[in-house]
Amino acid sequence: MITPLEIQNKEFKKVLRGYKESEVDEFLDKIIIDYENLYKENIELKDKITMLNEQIEKFENLEKTLNNTLVFAQSTAEEVTQNAQKQAELIIKEAEAKAAKIIEDANNEVLRIKREYEEGKKQLHIFKTRFKTLLEAQLEAVISSCEEVVEEDE
Repeated sequence: MITPLEIQNKEFKKVLRGYKESEVDEFLDKIIIDYENLYKENIELKDKITMLNEQIEKFENLEKTLNNTLVFAQSTAEEVTQNAQKQAELIIKEAEAKAAKIIEDANNEVLRIKREYEEGKKQLHIFKTRFKTLLEAQLEAVISSCEEVVEEDE
């Protein structure tokens, strides 16, 4: 790329029937000024492009970091959800096992009470039978005694 200084320092050969030197110099001075402005603007724009590219790179890195953080947060949330689900299932299983044990214990208690009731009923029946037998024996003894007393009086 040609610099403004190179344009300013450029010397052309003088030939016969050439261009008017003052006009060429005047035109070159205008070109130098315009070219220098464009040259400076080009440098500024290149610097700005470099700065913007650096910012883009920073934002891309930030985006990657945020994406990685988001992926990590999602996987952590999924893991927490899975762990909570497993824990909930475990709690439910433990509660069901405890409920089954309570029901089994209650059923066993009902059976025990029924057996005791049947045993009590059986003991009551035996007692009634024995008591009846005793009363009948006593009644018979009383009747027999009364008959003996009546027979003696006759």
